[in-house]
Amino acid sequence: MEAFLKGKKRKLDTASSSAHDDEYDEPTDVKLAMLASLHPDFGQEALLEALLAHDGSVKAAAASLTDAVPAQAKRPQFNGVVGSQTSLKLFASRTLEESTSPKKAKMLSKKGATLHLYDPDDIAEHTPCTIVHNFLPPEIANDLLREMLHESKSFEKITFKLFDNVVSSPHTSTFYVETDLELHNQKYEYFYNGAKLTDVRKITPQLLRVKPLVQEGVNKEIEKRIKTKYPGGQKLQFQSPDPWKPNAAFANCYTGPQENVGYHSDQLTYLGPRAVIGSLSLGVAREFRVRRVLPRAPDDNSKDNADAEGQIAIHLPHNSLLVMHAEMQEEWKHSIAPAQAIDPHPIAGSRRINITYRDYKPSLHPKFTPRCKCGIPAVLKVVQKRKENWGKYFWMCHRGYVPEKENCSFFQWADFDDDGNPNWDEARYKKGYPVKASGA
Repeated sequence: MEAFLKGKKRKLDTASSSAHDDEYDEPTDVKLAMLASLHPDFGQEALLEALLAHDGSVKAAAASLTDAVPAQAKRPQFNGVVGSQTSLKLFASRTLEESTSPKKAKMLSKKGATLHLYDPDDIAEHTPCTIVHNFLPPEIANDLLREMLHESKSFEKITFKLFDNVVSSPHTSTFYVETDLELHNQKYEYFYNGAKLTDVRKITPQLLRVKPLVQEGVNKEIEKRIKTKYPGGQKLQFQSPDPWKPNAAFANCYTGPQENVGYHSDQLTYLGPRAVIGSLSLGVAREFRVRRVLPRAPDDNSKDNADAEGQIAIHLPHNSLLVMHAEMQEEWKHSIAPAQAIDPHPIAGSRRINITYRDYKPSLHPKFTPRCKCGIPAVLKVVQKRKENWGKYFWMCHRGYVPEKENCSFFQWADFDDDGNPNWDEARYKKGYPVKASGA
């Protein structure tokens, strides 16, 4: 359900230009994700070749591929088996430092390369994630998988606007909430990328059964992360001190090795700053990739430094819980990479079910968040690339991503206390009025 593809540049006022330039001045891997959404039958190599041939223009590259024949249609597919790795600690050439220091670990990945991690200790040390293998009792995991495989038959593809064309996501998904009231609110009050959801469902029996187990597991990992990885054993600024309590779940289905999702950060609009997400993987194993977002100096005109530290690939087997910690959405991007080959799962075959449990904040209900003159609640984002205003939050409009709608240039800086609570006008907040927007 997330905005993982970017639109064309917009003209904005001077105060907001640095933040918005970061959002639309995208690196090569994001441009490749855009092309993949328009031409899902082409491999990454063919997409990159088209992009280079057209000087990095996604629109021109997409047009050139319209009548082309996908290379994979001309050659046999690779039928190899995905390999595995135990731990980086076994390799003398890349020995990890054994330290309990909360300082940031040195990146082992290199520019232009992918470092594959399988061991939970390696993953916790070198990424913003922790992973718990064999998280659920096997019979519970399989019951949930079967239920979700049946549900996934009616999952939908997300539709959005890209370069004035209406395109669809390369995988299917849906959204679950627990009560009738939440179901009504999600259908009629919440907005995603400028539009309301068309597919919202009541939580299923197995999802409800698993929810308290995920809640306990995620909170345990949060507590461990704070004690062992954060400076002084203290939570991060803007991270909530309250226990993590999931009240919504996105479910995604990836059918076959080529269904994927490009590099993106999950929307913070209803989660707030420094959000934590619990992601449960079921069925066929896939590769989850992360890369750090690096800030640029104000006078740095380079457009692609996203790969300066390379990327890290995390193997996600059946029945694994991945916790995306409080540093993830602001400082890293993540993706599910297409695969050449996958090992079929005895129940799911080639399908992977991913369920991301989320903690929606009542104080960030769309009736409180800023709205511009078009009337659509704004989305919450963070400055991720330039050192100027690095880590600062802002509200912007996503109306331009809705088919048949035009771009809106609304922009407003966001204000939160150290615990991630929005500093709304108290009187308006208690009455349930939208926050007054400046710059509409």
